[in-house]
Amino acid sequence: MTRAKLARLALHVLAAAATASSTLTAAAADSTEQKRAVVEVGTVSLKPVAAASWIPGSIVSRSDARIATVIAGRVTWIAEVGTRVRQGEPLARLDDTVSRLRLEDLRAQVARATAQRDVASSQLERFNRLAATKVLSASQLDDARAQRDVSADDVTRANAQLRQAQYEIDQSVIRAPFPGVVSERFIQRGEYLQTGAATVRLVNTGDVEARATASLDLAANVHAGQAVAVRDHGLVNAGKVRTVVPVGDDRSRQFEVRVSVPSTDWLVGTPVEVSLPSGAARTAVMVPRDALVVRQNRSYVLRVTRADTVEELDVTPGVGVDDSVEVRGALSPGDRLVIRGGERLTAGQAVRIIDPAHRTVQAHPG
Repeated sequence: MTRAKLARLALHVLAAAATASSTLTAAAADSTEQKRAVVEVGTVSLKPVAAASWIPGSIVSRSDARIATVIAGRVTWIAEVGTRVRQGEPLARLDDTVSRLRLEDLRAQVARATAQRDVASSQLERFNRLAATKVLSASQLDDARAQRDVSADDVTRANAQLRQAQYEIDQSVIRAPFPGVVSERFIQRGEYLQTGAATVRLVNTGDVEARATASLDLAANVHAGQAVAVRDHGLVNAGKVRTVVPVGDDRSRQFEVRVSVPSTDWLVGTPVEVSLPSGAARTAVMVPRDALVVRQNRSYVLRVTRADTVEELDVTPGVGVDDSVEVRGALSPGDRLVIRGGERLTAGQAVRIIDPAHRTVQAHPG
């Protein structure tokens, strides 16, 4: 065998050996990667937080009234409890027979006063023409002018009484000043109402808010426009402080807060709790709630290092806000913390990070 053939044979052997070595190395790497624990991570952040107190309250309607009558009369019809009405629709009717008879009488009085005014005006015009010929005295002319003025006043008064009678007829139908539901009746058909008596309770169930009374100690931390939480049997909804009544009760030492709520599904009277800040807002280190591991004697988190291994860091939990918890410890914003898959992890163990949205492996940034 020539030297050239031996050289070519040696090159083939070396190439085959290199290929086999590369394949074994890749297989070993894949095996190591598969042995890494699969985890999901969240990040440490800085957020403004404030300690909060849950204050008992209730859902109330912004339009809740005892609808009164402005005239007296006998009730001929009244809406049933539970009736839903629109603004301007009738709630009750009173007997208007007397008012209509009075209206007819006043129309006749207006017509008579108008006729008397017209006669007085015509007589004054004749007297004015005769006054130029010195046939009438000045006193006669003054009397005619006064008679015309009195007749005109009588027409004005009669028209005012006519409008009043028409107003009473219109008010004999008691109408809803706002849309709502009849929740209570204070009278029955056939009863006689005096002016100002309540007829029904009308509640607008489509315009509700939360009402809470809190200790005066919280007043300095609550202001209009502030975002708060409203809780109903464990279900938390977002709300906003509509107004703070700046008057405290001298017996209970409490003040009133009204909170706007986005949902109108609550029944008026539903008991709720409103989360009001009990201290000034501050910036705190926040971690995902699922990242905090609480044991009997300690609390800690599992931080993922740049080498994609985990380390345990003891922390002290603080205030919880939504899905985050304030902690004090050796953490910095942007640190990656294990939130899924950390049940059996130990310090120093290698991990593989999975994006829960795309199910892809994340590489460490940088």
